[in-house]
Amino acid sequence: MLAPSLRSRGHRAAAALPRAFWSSEMVVSVAFALLVGAGTGLGTIVFVRMIASAEGLFGSLGPRLGLPGRTSMILLPALGGLLVGPLVHFLVPEAKGNGIPQVLTAIATQRGRIRGVVALAKAVTSAITIGSRGSAGREGPIVQIGSALGSAIGQLFRLSERRIVHLLASGAAAGLAAAFNAPIGGAMFALEVILGDFGIDAFGSIVIAAVTASVIGRVVLGDSPAFTVPPYALKSPVELVFYIGLGVAGGLAAVAFMKTMHRVGEAFEAWRLPPYLKPAAGGLAVGLLGCLLPQVLGTGVETITEALNGRLGLALLAILVPAKILATSLTLGSGGSGGDFAPALCIGAVLGGAYGQLVNAVAPGVAAPSGAYAMVGMAAVFAGAARAPITAILILFEMTRDYRIILPLMFATVVGTFLAERLEPDGIYTAGLKRRGIDVRARKDQNLMRAIVVEEAMTSLADLTTVPKDMPLPELARLFQETAHHGLIVLDERSELYGVVTLADLERAIEAGRMELTVSDICTRDVLTAYPDETLDEALRHFGALDVGRIPVVDRANPRRVLGLLRRADIVRAYSHALIERDQREQHLARLRLEAATGASLLEITVQAGDAAARKRLRQIPLPEDCVIVSIHRRGRVVVPRGNTQLLPGDSIIALVDPTVEERLRAALRDGHTGAEVTEAGR
Repeated sequence: MLAPSLRSRGHRAAAALPRAFWSSEMVVSVAFALLVGAGTGLGTIVFVRMIASAEGLFGSLGPRLGLPGRTSMILLPALGGLLVGPLVHFLVPEAKGNGIPQVLTAIATQRGRIRGVVALAKAVTSAITIGSRGSAGREGPIVQIGSALGSAIGQLFRLSERRIVHLLASGAAAGLAAAFNAPIGGAMFALEVILGDFGIDAFGSIVIAAVTASVIGRVVLGDSPAFTVPPYALKSPVELVFYIGLGVAGGLAAVAFMKTMHRVGEAFEAWRLPPYLKPAAGGLAVGLLGCLLPQVLGTGVETITEALNGRLGLALLAILVPAKILATSLTLGSGGSGGDFAPALCIGAVLGGAYGQLVNAVAPGVAAPSGAYAMVGMAAVFAGAARAPITAILILFEMTRDYRIILPLMFATVVGTFLAERLEPDGIYTAGLKRRGIDVRARKDQNLMRAIVVEEAMTSLADLTTVPKDMPLPELARLFQETAHHGLIVLDERSELYGVVTLADLERAIEAGRMELTVSDICTRDVLTAYPDETLDEALRHFGALDVGRIPVVDRANPRRVLGLLRRADIVRAYSHALIERDQREQHLARLRLEAATGASLLEITVQAGDAAARKRLRQIPLPEDCVIVSIHRRGRVVVPRGNTQLLPGDSIIALVDPTVEERLRAALRDGHTGAEVTEAGR
């Protein structure tokens, strides 16, 4: 029997655990995680120093130029935008915005590959934006810098796509851990936001990188929490009702923040001002707003501290909520470089502070001080915007190191996230990508159509038959007959998309007796197109909505440049391949689970025509004792093995065997005897 002999060897397998634990795979993962963590930690320190230098440089410009305080406050953000605009537009477009959507795009569409120069460019442009008092945070850039470093290391050593993505996520975790002195929150951010997957596969590398970066950051930047707050606690269980209201307010503020960012960004995109000048225009608007409310300028850390300690009045707190949303939207929507992590926390702090003061006015003996609500508001707004409630809870706990407020913190954060998700399905980091046809959640979705992009399924232009728009119809008829196609892409004189002509179009012209016409006279000009980075799930909706059989695939940057053609047959073929790959992965996992549960190996052996086992029945084959034939695969069907089952050439035998008798099984099938028989005969 199989089970007793396998159990008897279980202790030997357990004894081999240390050797398996210290395998090369683990050593390599740890080494690269340490390298990414150390590099990101040092990069964070350099970036923080760059911001301080930029703040000092821009802060001294006003007095040096003899500008009044208010004039300086207005012009500095514009000057920063004037410097950042050309750098981003002409050199490194990836440095635009907060950086995290670019990281998600790299995972979704570029197999985790980010250009190494992005780290340097992001550090420079973000330091200028923040140093010139633009309304942006340093955490988003640090995440992108760490991700770019991790990706660059993976590419340098020619690692697999899986490892590159893991190192990218490890760099993101390390960056946030060093920036906030929050290794747990940094690791959770990488899992929850960057990867969207809590699997154990990447967990080790992410934690090691986050801890390494945090240690380096603590040594140089200090070990104190990001914010020092008085001791706050839940005064009464009844107070949880108030925190539900704060969660609702936080969710609404998060949605307002996202929608304002989107609309301001769209307005700047539509503006016919040269793109490299738009950050300067946005900076000028931020400066004018900052002249009235200086608290909206910069990262907002000082404003957060004031709100947490209850030092700001109700009227100021209330007006700072929309003002900070607008200032951040102007800075980043115009093309500035920086993060929206700290601004989201600032919006939450002033919202929570205002809400807390109102609650204290209504129920002074029941509610905690307004600073407690400011702390919870930070988590509620950030979680609602980023769709990262676990990260928000943990990172707020690590930043304040106060456990006493954890219950209302968890309560309000979940409520805010739930409400924001109902009002706006996509978060602040994914909404813009979704509008561009990039669904970063597709790689984790069970719907295979959301895991395949159009580029992987389409027929490329090199393999297509296209027709010029001036082709005569008789020649088109001959081409349809030769190719057996039902539709062809029509190109103009510049070899760009002109339209699509179908066999039905030709038949209508023949029936009307208009064969003297050309393709341009009968083709469809208003053609629905797809982009190569769209998912098949989106493309399939186009097919269903318009009942078309083919869609030209065009370049997103130039919608007239044809890259290929997506047909129904292409979709079916791609889906079939993806389905097979998924089934293979599931079978592999099932095999591993079975081997782990039994301590045996699962082998697949194909019977060849010259093998002794060919055309013999199973009971006639001298199989080893520690062996069970699980199934026989024959011409696409599964045969249940029995003693009288005859093996045929080409049969694939799936056998569960003890690792020590694998060769004996192969010998029995190949030669008709086991290794044990040969040894016994030699004696």
